[in-house]
Amino acid sequence: MPTAVQVTRTGGPEVLELAEIEPGPPGPGELLVELAAAGVNYIDTYQRQGIYPIDLPFVLGSEGAGTVVEIGEGVTEFAPGDHVAWQGVLGSYAQRAVVPASETVKVPEGVSDELAAATMLQGMTAHYLVRSTYEVKAGDDILVHAAAGGVGLLLVQLAKARGARVLATVSTDEKAELARGAGADHVIRYDREDFAAVTRELTNGEGVAVVYDGVGKSTVDGSLASLKIRGTLALFGAASGPVPPIDPQRLNSGGSLFLTRPTLAHYLRTREELDWRARELFAAVQDGSLNVRIGGRYPLADARKAHEDLQGRRTTGKLLLLP
Repeated sequence: MPTAVQVTRTGGPEVLELAEIEPGPPGPGELLVELAAAGVNYIDTYQRQGIYPIDLPFVLGSEGAGTVVEIGEGVTEFAPGDHVAWQGVLGSYAQRAVVPASETVKVPEGVSDELAAATMLQGMTAHYLVRSTYEVKAGDDILVHAAAGGVGLLLVQLAKARGARVLATVSTDEKAELARGAGADHVIRYDREDFAAVTRELTNGEGVAVVYDGVGKSTVDGSLASLKIRGTLALFGAASGPVPPIDPQRLNSGGSLFLTRPTLAHYLRTREELDWRARELFAAVQDGSLNVRIGGRYPLADARKAHEDLQGRRTTGKLLLLP
């Protein structure tokens, strides 16, 4: 009987339990996949805590990669033996999972299952942020928070590839080196410095075109203060806690600013958009222009430890569970 990480009650990492769960055969339009790796993401902690309510019990995890074992009725684009990856499919902390073919992409040769699992959610997030939410242009000054995290390292690389000057915030010297290694032009220790003041100084008082902020509560005020006139704050996460309501007048007084709270699902509305983002990301991984850092690998049974490390901000890059 395959094992999976189940949540029967919401709460801290201690509620994660290993259980024997048979996913069953794939239905119409579905694939049964033997997982090689499952991605660990902040959304998993929100679901575990009940911040994003899900009917109990449920198998946690929304991202993974592995080998197709069986296909359901009507599936023509995949076959047993194909290597596939996905994000946004609940139940991915498991040895086997049934996933919709419509949410799944093929993993090309030259990209391992582990790299594919590490690329899907955070890579797609970084891609939509720099290509769609605010399309980074050559010569733009931009600010990336938590630049040594999974999304942050990818954001830095993708923005640099588009010709931006990247200012990056981090909290330790080790993370500063990782951000520089990814291509950041200026690294700011926001535990030691006023990052908004440093950003203004580095841009000759003008501010940056966009701030990519996945930290939230502790950074949002400084993020708004770092923007140029008509700049954009893309608030895509809340690692430090939810952001309190913002008076629209602050956007006016800050320089006719734009504030958006994007989420990945709204940037994957069609199969064409999913394939476009996956194609560009995997091509960059294949040719070596995008380095996906796997910061930690944990056995499936150690999902609790992975969550503790992630929320304790003791990690860099991507965390994976290995069934």
